[in-house]
Order: sequence, then structure tokens, then C-alpha cells
Amino acid sequence: QVQLVESGGGLVQTGGPLTLSCVASGRSFSSYAAVWIRQAPGKERELVAATSWSGRNTYYADSVKGRFTISRDNAKNTVYLQMNSLKPEDTAVYYCAAVATLRLPTDPSYEYDYWGQGTQVTVSL
Repeated sequence: QVQLVESGGGLVQTGGPLTLSCVASGRSFSSYAAVWIRQAPGKERELVAATSWSGRNTYYADSVKGRFTISRDNAKNTVYLQMNSLKPEDTAVYYCAAVATLRLPTDPSYEYDYWGQGTQVTVSL
């Protein structure tokens, strides 16, 4: 079993930065691809960033490309999402999810093995 705990969410002004962390516990995280998925009220779930198990391959949704960076430190069992130039439309609950695969998941409906509880990000005008 792997438990994922997100942190780093909060209230930030438009244009500001925020970094989310997702810490895995229970077993080694290094064989899992990891993603950040967000969901805003009334909107569909969106996969914003993904990293392969090694961190060598990444994926970004067009809506965040150039502004968000996903990274991981397998020694610390942690995945990060650095968010810059935040916009009000980035407001959502952000979830970390993981799946044991060599592939790079890009679908928010993929069958992820583990999910975190989510962290709220609110971007004010």
C-alpha cells in the first residue's frame, strides 16, 4: 500500500507562484508514474502534469504548459508541482495520483493505483 499526502496549497494572487508537494509513504515510490490532476467546481477533471517513474519523461496539459513544472525526488518519495504565473482559472483542488507503470499516463480517467486527499489552490484576482 502507498499513501499519498499533498501539501502546499493555499491562496495566491494572480501571477504568483505556488509549489505543491506529494509525499508517498508505505513503500517505495520509485516504480510509480505520478500525476497531478485538478478539479474545479462544475468542471471536468483535468490531468495537468505527469512524470514517469524515473522523472525523465513528463507531460503537461496545454493549459499549463510553460507555467507548471512537475518533478520528483525518489530518494524522498516526493513529487512536486511548481506553478508559476498562476491564473484564476487555475483555481481547483489538486490531487496527486500514482500508478505502477513504465508508461507516462496522460488520461485523468486512467486507473490510478493511489490517490491523495487533495489540496485546494485558490488564485485571486
